[in-house]
Order: sequence, then C-alpha cells, then structure tokens
Amino acid sequence: MTQNQQTAKRKPGTPGPFSRWIQRTMNARTSRKIHAGRDKFMGMDVLVLNTLGRRSGEPRETPLAWFPDGENAWLIVASGGGSQHPDWHANLMAHPTNASIALPGRAPLPVTPTTLEGPTRTQAWQTITTAQPRLAKYQSKSPRQYPVIRLTPR
Repeated sequence: MTQNQQTAKRKPGTPGPFSRWIQRTMNARTSRKIHAGRDKFMGMDVLVLNTLGRRSGEPRETPLAWFPDGENAWLIVASGGGSQHPDWHANLMAHPTNASIALPGRAPLPVTPTTLEGPTRTQAWQTITTAQPRLAKYQSKSPRQYPVIRLTPR
C-alpha cells in the first residue's frame, strides 16, 4: 500500500503512521520513567493508565497527566489532538472494569472510571484549567468537548 493510499483511507484529523510510531515510542519511554518513580512531565503530575485494547484485548499503557479530586481520586482529560477522542479513551470505555493506574514508583491500582457531566464536569474542568491553563487553550481550538474522567479506587 502506498503512502497516498494510506492517507486516503485515514479519517481527516487522525495521525498518520509516522505520528503514531512517534507517539507509541514516547509513551513507552514516559511510562518507563513513571514506573521508575518520575512524577512530573512538562510540569504536570503523571500516571500510567492501564487498559485493554477495545478490539485486540491486548494490554495498553498510556502515560497521562492527572489532577487531584479529593483525597482518593484522580481526574484525567481525554484531550489528544484531532477531531476524535484518543484511543485510550475508547479502550477505557470499552473495558472499564479492567482499568488500573500506576502512580510513580508504585504497583498498579484497580480503578473505576466515571465520565463527568453537567455541573460536576464544569467544576472539575475549572480545577483542571486553573492548574494547567494550556488545556483551556487546546479545548478552545477543538471541535469536540474533551471528556473529563474521574478515576476512583475499586
């Protein structure tokens, strides 16, 4: 298959093969650093979200920024560039009972994801954008509303 054929089959706003390779490589590197105890990336607290691939059923690891939500919950944002939610979001929603997180230097912890809506989402979004104003800037350029997900221990 030629590059033009691959590009023609790809939905507009989705990354190409090279971009996906870069993303996988950087995610793997960042995940290793988090497992080794590094707790910040670009000034944000980070964790590793463990999911199962929605089609493959294979384990997936995705490093993500998180924001505190009380003493025992974490907020994550399905931002990712493009016109659709990131793959990790689809994986999480397809297999929510298989989700876990790894905080820097700690063993994985099973979590329950809840997509926030209405006033709860608005309040959480305010907390997130106060901590990281760049997310509000990214959201303003996107045609979709970024899901905000609360992760609580199971």
